[in-house]
Amino acid sequence: MPFEPLAVRHQPWSEPLRRPRMSNTEDTRPGIALTNRYLLRRGVPVVPVSGEIHYSRLPRDRWQRRLRQLRAGGVTVASTYVFWLHHVEHRGRPRFDDNLDVAAFVDLATTEGLDIILRIGPWCHAETRNGGFPDWVQRTPARHRTDDPAYLDLVREWYGQLGAALDGRCGPDGPVLGIQLENELYDQPDHLITLKRLAREAGMSAPLWTATAWGSAALPQHEVLPLYGGYGDGFWVDADAPWDPTFRDHYFFSHVWDDPGIGSDVRRLHADNAHATRPRSPSTHFPPATCELGGGMATAYHRRPRPRALDIAAIAHCKIGNGSAWQGYYMYAGGTNPHGEHGMQESHATGYPNDLPPLGYDFHAPIGEAGVPAGSHAVLRRQHAFLAAFGASLAEMPSSLPAIRPSGVDDAHTLRYALRSDGTSGFLFVAWHQPHLPLASHRDAQFRVVLDHEEIVMPARPIDIPPGTLARWPLALKAGGVRLDWSTASALTLLPGDVPTLVLVAEPGIEATYSVDGVVTTATPCLSPVRLRTAAGGALDLLILPATMGDEIWVCEDGPTRRLLRCPHELCWGPDGRIEAYGPQARVYEPAQRAFVDLPLEGGLPSTATPVAPHPAGTAGPAQPVTPELVRPAATPVPAGYGTFQRRQSAPTPQTFDDLAAVYRIPLPRWAADPRLDAILRIRWAGDVGQLRVDGRPVTDRFWDGAEWLVNLPDIGLRADAELTLHLLPLAVDSPVSLPRDARDRLAAVDGQLSAVDALLVQGRGIWREPAPLPAAAHLVGHPMVS
Repeated sequence: MPFEPLAVRHQPWSEPLRRPRMSNTEDTRPGIALTNRYLLRRGVPVVPVSGEIHYSRLPRDRWQRRLRQLRAGGVTVASTYVFWLHHVEHRGRPRFDDNLDVAAFVDLATTEGLDIILRIGPWCHAETRNGGFPDWVQRTPARHRTDDPAYLDLVREWYGQLGAALDGRCGPDGPVLGIQLENELYDQPDHLITLKRLAREAGMSAPLWTATAWGSAALPQHEVLPLYGGYGDGFWVDADAPWDPTFRDHYFFSHVWDDPGIGSDVRRLHADNAHATRPRSPSTHFPPATCELGGGMATAYHRRPRPRALDIAAIAHCKIGNGSAWQGYYMYAGGTNPHGEHGMQESHATGYPNDLPPLGYDFHAPIGEAGVPAGSHAVLRRQHAFLAAFGASLAEMPSSLPAIRPSGVDDAHTLRYALRSDGTSGFLFVAWHQPHLPLASHRDAQFRVVLDHEEIVMPARPIDIPPGTLARWPLALKAGGVRLDWSTASALTLLPGDVPTLVLVAEPGIEATYSVDGVVTTATPCLSPVRLRTAAGGALDLLILPATMGDEIWVCEDGPTRRLLRCPHELCWGPDGRIEAYGPQARVYEPAQRAFVDLPLEGGLPSTATPVAPHPAGTAGPAQPVTPELVRPAATPVPAGYGTFQRRQSAPTPQTFDDLAAVYRIPLPRWAADPRLDAILRIRWAGDVGQLRVDGRPVTDRFWDGAEWLVNLPDIGLRADAELTLHLLPLAVDSPVSLPRDARDRLAAVDGQLSAVDALLVQGRGIWREPAPLPAAAHLVGHPMVS
């Protein structure tokens, strides 16, 4: 039987270009417009990237750093819930001070070059107590989340307080880009219209009004932009449940955007919202957009998912291939719940089906609770660099799926790929990864891509696609007067210069080849470009970076020009593009020299700090192992469970935890309390529940899932004279809680119960900064992208 390439044909837009009322004739703002295909900024299509960050779950003095970390990850929009519970725990005593100063957060985010989406509730969920309702609201005899006048009076009070605090920032001339109304409201479109009216009455409006659309939500047409989500695993299913199809579905290319699984357990609590679900595709009035792609996953007591970097990135990658016009993540930066009289977290005690940690809200996010980037940060920021460089073209490209597609979520043999193209050029997306049920290498892949006036067959000969591949291969891409027919290295960015530089990144295990004018070349990925020329005088530098350096790649979109950097340490920057590094060495690609050169950095460690141990995890600074001192051993034996609620295991009560947990004193070196070193405590441990206390006060906590626990010592209020204690509750070997496979294997290997402190390391971090950049005009001379 003759070999046939895998085939996909470009399909044009199924609907004509339209402009809805939203942002065009209602709530207009200069420079912003919405179509049914994409968002326009100053007349240019863009693909925004929004990242969820909760200002009220962060110390105020961390806001700027976290916002800069988002920007360094390629995020362009800071999205945040405004929790009624956090602001008005006691009726008549609203608080908008310190880290509750939402107006100051909006101002800072705007200064840092980010757009803002405010998710104003009133009900938010977000694993908060009562879904974000203060207890006094929850106790009110009204039909909550409806147009019951008694409930609307409460909402009017809250919106009035919030509108006054924002003081015009969320209005026609303010910086807020969008407002989300409610969350996960499924069958009350009229109530969303009422909330919109109440927000306007309180002085709040924005060019975009949004609402979550998963669960087949019935939304008021034309009134809200439907936003979707996608998680690869979740705590909201039972501990003994297999990998649910609603999770698995996101590892496939599809034009169905609805996820009936998100929050399905909480949905059962609201009888008015119970309804049959059916898959839904985006409204033809609005572009397909997301606000809750899983940037990670929270850890409930009964079920403890631990997504890996590729698990997170594969879903985001598939959504881009599906035609996403907006990539939105939940969470992008983790945090810590504030202390409240009765706790601030979702729990069985409040009638919710899940027990969450009272304090820690790390979420396994790209930026964790301690402010340290996770592995997902590197993979996602390469996707976002691609969107920044090619988003204007990509937004005009509809998604096309092949005729032969996987037969369902159990199909582990049919290759998963999609095309985005305008008919003349485009990108081929390949996704060959999923968690829990690994894929084998896909043998002999070659593609026939049918555009409007040509067929492209690539690569030149069939190749094997190894598991873990997330490819975005350019097709008929023109830059600098040169046409790249295709390449098997993924598009990253395009650097300006007298001769522009197209930057690609090789895929692990796939030979990097490319074709120009029909001539196929096998490339050796390296740090130097190849100069491509045409007879008509076109010139383009093609830089194909090795797959092994993918995690060291950063693309800075701020400042006078786009820059490509290479650094093993964490980088971030402000709106002027001035680089800040957690290490003394970084390199920047200089197009004029066609090479990476050292980036000048200054500052660094305080003069009193000297390295005392090897520095792990891409930072440079003092690091010192710590030996914990056992103050009190754990009880033996601990029970297998502490009760159930709705068939799910309950977390131990605070008193039970205190009675059974081991207590360790953590003797830290004195430099660990120096705020200039921004020290991190790295805890490798095993057990059930962990809690840290400063002078006896709980400051953060975790349910064990096998991951390393990172704690930012300044954030928890550590002082030089403070006592830091670690409290660990063992996990019984017969506990029915769901754990990741490696953690479950470790538990199964013990006799009776598991409790261990494997290693403690305290690690200081200095910051090196780039000297002030040259004036913008000096950088823009001869810039080919400036007219």
